[in-house]
Amino acid sequence: MASEQYPGLSGFLKAEGLPASYATLVEKVGQPIAAAIAKRRRARGGPILVGINGAQGTGKTTLCRLLETLLLPEFGIGAATLSLDDLYLSRAERTAMAQTVHPLFATRGVPGTHDVALGQRLIAALLDGEGPVAVPSFDKSRDDRAPKSEWRSVDAPVDVLLFEGWCVGAEPQERDALAVPVNPLEADEDTDGLWRRHANAMLAGPYRALFARIDLLVMLRPPGFENVLANRRLQEEKLRARPDAGGAVMDDAAIGRFVQHYERITRHMLATLPDKADILVDFAADRSLARLRAP
Repeated sequence: MASEQYPGLSGFLKAEGLPASYATLVEKVGQPIAAAIAKRRRARGGPILVGINGAQGTGKTTLCRLLETLLLPEFGIGAATLSLDDLYLSRAERTAMAQTVHPLFATRGVPGTHDVALGQRLIAALLDGEGPVAVPSFDKSRDDRAPKSEWRSVDAPVDVLLFEGWCVGAEPQERDALAVPVNPLEADEDTDGLWRRHANAMLAGPYRALFARIDLLVMLRPPGFENVLANRRLQEEKLRARPDAGGAVMDDAAIGRFVQHYERITRHMLATLPDKADILVDFAADRSLARLRAP
């Protein structure tokens, strides 16, 4: 049914390497979310920013591409995607931050490792501006921002800007909650809590301003943090299969350490963000849909 209603859906499934059975998820998840976005856009009477939150491997990028496919034919609304990942500081900038603030900031991920000011400028340009906007790209295989020659151009203004990222919409923790380490990384490499306090302060300040413009927040929720490691391994397998992967692909030990950088904020989001999200998509351990809460 979904393939018949949306002529571009078959091409989307093929391009994403998804089975035909994924069309069922389109009807159960994609269509209701697209309808909610269209309703919010009509109520706003102009371009809107939709936040897509989800731990690693929950399908944020795939959902954004799906929504771009669904919104135009069904509602006459054009959509573009901005990824929080593409706002990462360059490797050189993170190296400098590691030397001046804390060594753990050399690793991309936590608040403090993104160019928030660039994100604010891009969102304003894409929603309020006119003409082509150069959108940056981050190359994970090189762990560095791609050269400007590889950036894409998006015509502004867009009807809907999908802003996806693992901590989009996240809120800071209370200071007392930072005292006890949540994993060996924090216990062994952030013994004085400086790294986690700085990341939390960034959430309370610059990132709060970045997320303030979100008109509608979608959360993709796994059953628990333990699912994040398995999902991240799948992502790394896909990256490893790329011909340009190079030497930046992580083995299982490196993945385990890397995911610990995200653990504190992810657990906090899983506990607090569902009640604040406009749309909540719950997944089972096998990554199938468990529940959808939407307007």
